[in-house]
Amino acid sequence: MAERKVPGIDEYDGAAGGWGALAAVARAVKGQMAVGRETAALRRVNQPAGFDCPGCAWPDPRHTSSFEFCENGAKAVSWEATGKRATPEFFSDHTVSELWEWSDHALEDEGRLTHPMAYDAVSDRYVPISWEDAFARIGEALRALPDPDMAEFYTSGRTSNEAAFLYQLMVREYGTNNFPDCSNMCHEATSVGLPESIGVGKGTVTLEDFEHCDALFSFGHNPGTNHPRMLGTLREVSRRGVPIVAVNPLRERGLERFTSPQDPAEMLTNRATPIAQTYYQVRIGGDIALLKGMMKWLVDADADDLAAGGTGVLDHAFIAEHTQGLEALREDLAHTSWDDIVEQSGLSRDDITAAAQLYAHAERVIICYGMGMTQHRRGTQNVQQMANLLLLRGNIGRKGAGIAPIRGHSNVQGDRTVGITEKPTQALVDAIKRRFGFAFPLTHGHDAVEAVRAIRDGRSRALVCMGGNLAVAMPDPDTTLPAMRNLDLGVHIATKLNRSHLITAKQMFLLPCLGRTERDVQAGGLQSVTVEDSMSMVHASQGGLAPASEHLLSEPAIVAGMARATLPQTKVDWNWLVEDYDRIRDAIEAVFPMFGDYNARVRRPGGFRLYIGASERDWGAVGKARFLVAPGLGEDPSTRAHDLLTLTTVRSHDQYNTTIYGFDDRYRGVSGRRDVVFMNAEDLEARGLQHGDRIDIVSHVPGGDGTARHVHGFTAVKYDLPRGSAAMYYPEGNRLVPLDSHDPRSGTPAYKSIPVRITKSHDAGGHVD
Repeated sequence: MAERKVPGIDEYDGAAGGWGALAAVARAVKGQMAVGRETAALRRVNQPAGFDCPGCAWPDPRHTSSFEFCENGAKAVSWEATGKRATPEFFSDHTVSELWEWSDHALEDEGRLTHPMAYDAVSDRYVPISWEDAFARIGEALRALPDPDMAEFYTSGRTSNEAAFLYQLMVREYGTNNFPDCSNMCHEATSVGLPESIGVGKGTVTLEDFEHCDALFSFGHNPGTNHPRMLGTLREVSRRGVPIVAVNPLRERGLERFTSPQDPAEMLTNRATPIAQTYYQVRIGGDIALLKGMMKWLVDADADDLAAGGTGVLDHAFIAEHTQGLEALREDLAHTSWDDIVEQSGLSRDDITAAAQLYAHAERVIICYGMGMTQHRRGTQNVQQMANLLLLRGNIGRKGAGIAPIRGHSNVQGDRTVGITEKPTQALVDAIKRRFGFAFPLTHGHDAVEAVRAIRDGRSRALVCMGGNLAVAMPDPDTTLPAMRNLDLGVHIATKLNRSHLITAKQMFLLPCLGRTERDVQAGGLQSVTVEDSMSMVHASQGGLAPASEHLLSEPAIVAGMARATLPQTKVDWNWLVEDYDRIRDAIEAVFPMFGDYNARVRRPGGFRLYIGASERDWGAVGKARFLVAPGLGEDPSTRAHDLLTLTTVRSHDQYNTTIYGFDDRYRGVSGRRDVVFMNAEDLEARGLQHGDRIDIVSHVPGGDGTARHVHGFTAVKYDLPRGSAAMYYPEGNRLVPLDSHDPRSGTPAYKSIPVRITKSHDAGGHVD
């Protein structure tokens, strides 16, 4: 019997990139109704004297390309540079209750915010307010709190170094370290795990290292959608004949083959460059098992080679000089059985052996990884096992080798570098006191999960958000949304309307800011900001478009306005700093010496790289790099019960974080919808389901709070992923993740490993409430 035809589901045969990408760029520009404005912006993306793409954090090749942007970067620019406007008249025409019924896409698609707005509970509408009155009311509300720790200050990864530095300075002078930020939800496992392993919470490679590697392993990320400019680098690696090994539960088109829109020959002939030589579809949650299997083979092969009179498979000289803890790792691997490794990973012993042999035969290896490795209850241990694998053969701290966490937002790494952290150090306290004359407490503040807990419990009464869509990004909306509605104060600094802005506190303010694409003119003239990419390169970004409204302020100016109103006895000359951003950079340099000669270095073509000790085999406070043991093999064994699947959340191709550009997911063959759950064909059959059936999904997180979390009326879609695994879109799947389901080491929510039961539904449509 022929398989039923499911509306909006068709197999996509094309490569990543190619004409499909160019057509999507054209649609994105046309759809935002500002063709001249947007095309002018696209010509300045990632260019010298231009602006940094507001999308991903993949490095720019020396900022010299004439066409250095990708499909999703073009969508991000068009989304920001749109001709559409959300004016005071728009808010007058629509109550907040009415807007709540709009889709997330429709809310942002209304266009750029043009005026500062305050919520009026009587009319249930946002109404215009002057900047002076907004700042005064915000400052009064923050001063009225009995304790500074009753306020939360969130930061989005699109915030510049300059704005983030001023923001943390204001908050610390106010008296708290409550800094929930987007890193907590994505790469916090990296920030916690790597310092314990190699002394620094960042990647060790540069873009140039990809020109010298002999093998590349790609764990748990989808470059075709989430950082498409990386495809150009992977393409060059592949064309050098270097083996690329993809490790990911879903087969992602960008890891299979890529047609470069910048290559006329490929475009005109519809040819594509193969990317991954080998593709291992590990079971969701089976990454530690795979990594331990590879290390077990390496250690055993090393022992056999030494016994036969060889020099061994491991880099014994490197291990002796630069590492500690190998014997504990050896013992753990010796007590780990191959049967358990195979069962937990979902891969055969032959496959794991082949991966280990390929790794062993390569002199210089890079491991890239994304949130498919970090957003688990054992995310920190996932990161540390990848570091272990690299350390076994000396693949950290030399050309063409190293670890490369692939970050999301374009300055999520930079914000952390300039002080956005809930874990201050004594060095930071001392440096700020020297430069600005005030001290602040050393006590740890709240990360994102703890911030929501504090709001839920009434311990926090105010939330200030520097960008982002925190309520939608967080797991467990049944907890998060009601909690935020009980706040005394909510402040959102934003370019566009989103759902978090509709969760109204007793006092609620929308403060519209300049976008990355727009000119920022202060008293000292046209300003540039700086950002840090995934490989610790810091470079300048300067917008060239006229602001979307004359009423917009820059993020640094908004922070300064709030600070002046909140801190009447402030020791910081906020106006002076904002007049010329060089002064902010001088202050950053004074507090963080790694930025030495900041203003001069950032004006050089391509900017400069921050010092990464592990890249030089300087292991910092840990003394020597450390092999760290992860007990066991994977997620809770109870999730392997015969009727449970492990579900991961993924982004669609028409999406960036919580921003939904449209309802297509081209590479996965989905168009016009998001109410789908991808399932293995055998798992469908075992549950009496067929491709296209309506299904219900119930979460079964071990040790949960007993609350039933479910979504219903979604559509099952047969897809190529391992038995026992399933996938659905984020944030729709967040409903299935309890607030307490997170990595206990890093606090990263477990969006990528949700034990669920899936059954047939009689509901007419997909719902999350």
